[in-house]
Amino acid sequence: MTADKHRVGILSLGCPRNLVDSEHMLGRLLKKGYRIVDMAQADIGIVNTCAFIEDAKTESIDAILDLVALKKEGRLKKIIVCGCLSQRYKDALRKKLPEVDAFLGSPSLNHSRSRFAITPAHYAYLKICEGCVNNCSYCIIPKIKGKFKSLDTRSVLKKVEGFDNERISELNIIGQDITGYGLDLYGARKLPQLLKKITKKAKHIGWLRLLYLYPGQVIDDLLKVIKDSPNICKYVDLPIQHINSRILKLMRRNTAKKDILKTIDKARKTIPGVAIRTSLIVGFPSETEKEFEELLRFIKGVKIDRLGAFIYSREEETPAYNFPGQVPKRIKLQRLDAVMSAQRFIAQELNHRLIGRTLDVLIDEREKDSYLGRTEYDAPEVDGSVYVRSQAKLKPGDFVKVRITSSLDYDLIGEAER
Repeated sequence: MTADKHRVGILSLGCPRNLVDSEHMLGRLLKKGYRIVDMAQADIGIVNTCAFIEDAKTESIDAILDLVALKKEGRLKKIIVCGCLSQRYKDALRKKLPEVDAFLGSPSLNHSRSRFAITPAHYAYLKICEGCVNNCSYCIIPKIKGKFKSLDTRSVLKKVEGFDNERISELNIIGQDITGYGLDLYGARKLPQLLKKITKKAKHIGWLRLLYLYPGQVIDDLLKVIKDSPNICKYVDLPIQHINSRILKLMRRNTAKKDILKTIDKARKTIPGVAIRTSLIVGFPSETEKEFEELLRFIKGVKIDRLGAFIYSREEETPAYNFPGQVPKRIKLQRLDAVMSAQRFIAQELNHRLIGRTLDVLIDEREKDSYLGRTEYDAPEVDGSVYVRSQAKLKPGDFVKVRITSSLDYDLIGEAER
């Protein structure tokens, strides 16, 4: 069978960084003559896996088993497994899943320039670094990804230029920790300088969004660039993981409570109207009820605009795996529920304040008799949406002025202005 007759389908699991890898794998295959199709029509099935936490590993295994079933039915000829799970457990997987034809690791950061878009046409992700300069005690990423690597500035700007030529509406700049950009190549953190160059190249890109800024490295220069750049979303994604200083030290986060509070305060004072997003881990080993209550008080008092929370996942080969005081899953789930309940009320309150205001909204898709979009304060897939009623016909990628008329727990409802 020649390459031009091979039909390839992919399941891309996990984070947007994985999605970027999947897009470039497909781009290279397309150049070699393969056809990219839905999995139902594929001869070759690829699973790009995630292994960050237990739930992600389970999802990845389930996806592989689904493809194994298709192969046994004769609907797939070959199965390829790649990404984090494959890189971490290749030998064990090879023994347990003989039906899989190849196990590959994660591709290098210096991808081919070819890209087959998996995202909707109006937005994209640009990965500027791989791996992490931090060594948090709960995280397996450094072991999977190896040393921190930045994509050189010239290559970054070349990719931005390509997206600019496509006139996409939103470019999400991503990495495990983009504040580390440049440390390996230039001996210093160069994110603010890179962003200034990106904004000059991105003349036809509506929004630039920064995803994953390490709390201890959100410096004045970076906040000023966000403030002064009209096309950078006023959205600071700041995963703090916890607020209690003892837990933060055990997590090896290199930040204490006072540092986090200072960073949030500085971001809000420097960037008027900024939305701050964070992620939290509950049930970390030895987390006491008192320390969890401190976290709840922080959530209710500081009122973070966007918040995601996860139960601690005990990952082998991480320092925290052997920490004493492992918290029972039942208690972890109770704490997760308490965090999300508290955040739901905050989200309701913050959304209610927006009623009567007019906001810029990026349209993502048609939704029955209305449209679904996002404000600059909402990243794709993870944050809230705006349900937009419009007498004019809209399409994905359009920016519209929307007057907010009502609100839901996490979403908004509004009318497009004529």
